[in-house]
Amino acid sequence: MNHRWNKVEILVQSEKVFEELTLYCSHIPESTFFRQPTEKWSIAQNIHHLIISTKTSTAAFALPAFLVRLIGGKANRPSWPYEKLVYTYKVKLDEGGKARGRYVPPAIKASRSVGRERIIADWRRATGLYLKAIERNRTDAQLDKYLVSHPLIGKITLRELCYFNIYHTQHHLTSIRYLCAGK
Repeated sequence: MNHRWNKVEILVQSEKVFEELTLYCSHIPESTFFRQPTEKWSIAQNIHHLIISTKTSTAAFALPAFLVRLIGGKANRPSWPYEKLVYTYKVKLDEGGKARGRYVPPAIKASRSVGRERIIADWRRATGLYLKAIERNRTDAQLDKYLVSHPLIGKITLRELCYFNIYHTQHHLTSIRYLCAGK
């Protein structure tokens, strides 16, 4: 599949992967959810990282279009298909790219105020706001019109940012599955 997804397809694919991660993580025991492996993120940290990333992306869809244009600029090329965005991101990861700065989640320990359910509820809230922002504030044409800066990939269109969020969630779901398998 090497075509450009329209806004409806993006929303459907986003909802699908967000719900898949939510359902999978809802059944993970608390002890596994917060277990801190050596030199890897815990499941809680993976989700916290996704929340940070999703909230950052939401701003690109929630802010007025003129501000997005002022900050990121206007696209001077067509949006890449999903496959090219994923390939480009994987190349950056293979070159040693990784989360930095505010995208690195702190260590998270289970407590009375922070449990699996709270983190999953925060994830649901973040993804719900993200989906509403795209649906309400951007036309299909605007997804190709404006650019945002991605910390690893560089300037990407809003459509490519949507693709990134779909793949990024799948990528972390894969990591979470490995952590549950004890790898």
